Amino acid sequence: MSKIQVEIKNLYKIFGANPLSVIDNVRDGASKQELLEKHDHVLGLKDVNVRIPARGIQVIMGLSGSGKSTLIRHINRLIEPTSGEIIVDGRNVLEMDVTELRDFRRFKASMVFQRFGLFPHRTVLRNVTYGLKVQGLDRESRREKARQWVDLVGLSGYEDMYPSELSGGMQQRVGLARALATDADILLMDEAFSALDPLIRREMQDQLIALQNKLHKTIVFITHDLDEALRIGDNIAILRDGSIAQEGSPQDIILNPADDYVADFTKDINRGRVLQVASIMDSKKPGAGPKIERNMVIEDALQVLSNAGATTAIVTHNAKSVGSADVHKMIAALAKPKVGTGHTETYS
Repeated sequence: MSKIQVEIKNLYKIFGANPLSVIDNVRDGASKQELLEKHDHVLGLKDVNVRIPARGIQVIMGLSGSGKSTLIRHINRLIEPTSGEIIVDGRNVLEMDVTELRDFRRFKASMVFQRFGLFPHRTVLRNVTYGLKVQGLDRESRREKARQWVDLVGLSGYEDMYPSELSGGMQQRVGLARALATDADILLMDEAFSALDPLIRREMQDQLIALQNKLHKTIVFITHDLDEALRIGDNIAILRDGSIAQEGSPQDIILNPADDYVADFTKDINRGRVLQVASIMDSKKPGAGPKIERNMVIEDALQVLSNAGATTAIVTHNAKSVGSADVHKMIAALAKPKVGTGHTETYS
């Protein structure tokens, strides 16, 4: 189990003239609509608690207005909370003074924005060197380091071009390189790919996954797209009206939606392309038949069984047998689950 690097505890955010005057109303159950109509305040976040492990990708997702962008901006204090704590490596970010907070943003947590946030008057290389300049590196060192990151995100040869001369996907690669160049432990990505067309968006997802396999950053990734969340997230928290509706692994959220709201999110997902054999395997029963890796998605595993003319398989991990899986459990997993139970049923 990875150590918890970021812990968000009992976080509330209320927008308005006097947030503290209405926080007890929220704690007593006042809804977002009621708070607006009766008290002329807007509920941003309500008692949010999230523990984010180091070296993984934590996705925060929800519909527009759910509070996801508000939440990520609390981690580096671009937004100040009404109440709560943000603990990073054992230190409460909310207790940092101006100097400490500046250093935290310079060295600890970098951010990638939805609309790229590039300086239009700076070339690609000078955009990437910006954070390094803020950190105090000398000109030669920051240019050398920036070139390495430009190369890593696939933009070698474009160093002297300006943002307006690049496609949207290329601009976002520059933003990613700029954030990574500071070598911060934590990468905050606020709907970083949502402005891109679907093909470029998928390429950027692939790029992020490849980079994460090399760099092992702690990434907090905001999205409204469940397909994107399931594809890149190690863990997912779903927000609704400022509160956590459900948190868990992609497999758990698909198999065990906590309520109708989460179930509605997941109903159109191609479960066979998301659920892995590990989610339905029997670790206590030795297998028979063809071998399949535990992280293989069920759709591919069914194809292996079909090709072999088999109904059961040996499940492996790192070439070692870890259990068994049978075709009946695989097919059952493709049915939509009953809300909050983890059991499946057929919908008419």
